[in-house]
Amino acid sequence: MNQNKACYHLPGLFEFYDLYKAFLPLFREHREYFYDWCEIGSIYGAPADCLWGGGRVGFGEEQPEHVAALMNEYGISASLTFSNSLLREEHLADRRCNELCELFSHNGTAENGIIICSDLLLDYIRTKYPAFYFVSSTTKVLTDFGQFRKELDREEFRYVVPDFRLNKQFDSLQALSEKRKRKVEFLCNECCAFGCTERRKCYENVSRKSLGETCGDHICPAAQDGRGYRFSEAMNNPGFIGVEDIQNVYMPMGFSQFKIEGRSLGSAVVLEFLLHYMTKPDYQLRVREEIYLDSSLDLF
Repeated sequence: MNQNKACYHLPGLFEFYDLYKAFLPLFREHREYFYDWCEIGSIYGAPADCLWGGGRVGFGEEQPEHVAALMNEYGISASLTFSNSLLREEHLADRRCNELCELFSHNGTAENGIIICSDLLLDYIRTKYPAFYFVSSTTKVLTDFGQFRKELDREEFRYVVPDFRLNKQFDSLQALSEKRKRKVEFLCNECCAFGCTERRKCYENVSRKSLGETCGDHICPAAQDGRGYRFSEAMNNPGFIGVEDIQNVYMPMGFSQFKIEGRSLGSAVVLEFLLHYMTKPDYQLRVREEIYLDSSLDLF
C-alpha cells in the first residue's frame, strides 16, 4: 500500500454489493469527486449464515461469484470476515466456508484477505489457502496497549485492528516503530459506549449465533437508548476518528490504514460514510444524487 495515502477498509462485501456496484464506477470514472490522498484498501464482509463469521450477524445475500467478479473488475482486495472466536476443530470442514476460501484465494490480480480471531482457523487457512493475507480482528478487544504491541509483532498479520479505545493514546502510538505503524488499522466510527465492559461478550454472542447455537441477543448495559447506530452520535464518541483527524493527525504520524464499520447498518448510512471519509465537500451532493437516483438500489 502507498504510505502517502490513507487506505480505507470498507464494510459490506456481500451485504452492500448493490451499493458498491453503483459507487465504484463513480470512484473510477470521476476521481476528481474524491480526495486524491485516499484509496480503497479493501472491502470486507461475509455472507449470511456463515459458520466462520463473527463481529456482526451477516445478512449478505449476494452470490459469491458476483462479488468476486466485481472486486476483480475494479482490482479491489476482498477481505472475508471470518472472526468467529468460538470455532472448534469440527467446524474447519465447513463446506461453504471452504468454498469461499477456494473462490477468493484465486480471484483476480488483487491480493485478498481474511479478518480473523481464532488461531485455530488461522493455522488452518494459512496451511490450506496460503494466498491470503490476514488481519487480526478487533473482536479480540485489544484494550491493553502492551498486548496490542505484541499482536503487531506477530508476523502472521499484515494488519491489526485494536479496540477503538486505543485510538487516542497518541503518546504510545507515536512511540511505535515505523514497521508497527504500517500494520495498525484503526476502527474509525465505532458507536459502542466508550466505557463498555461487555464488548467481548457481545462478540461471543454473535459467534454463537453464527454457529447456530440457540441464544438470545446480548443486551448491553452500556447501550444508551436502543435507537441503533447514529453517525452523528458516533462522531461524539471519544474514540471517533473523522476525516480531518486522518488528514491532520494520523497520516502525519505515519499511519495509513483505516477501517470503517457498518456491516449491520443500512446502505444509506454506509453511503454517508463514503461521503464523509472519501468525497470532497463540493461533490458530496452530486455523489449522493447519483447513488440515490439509481433505480436498482434499495437504500433503506
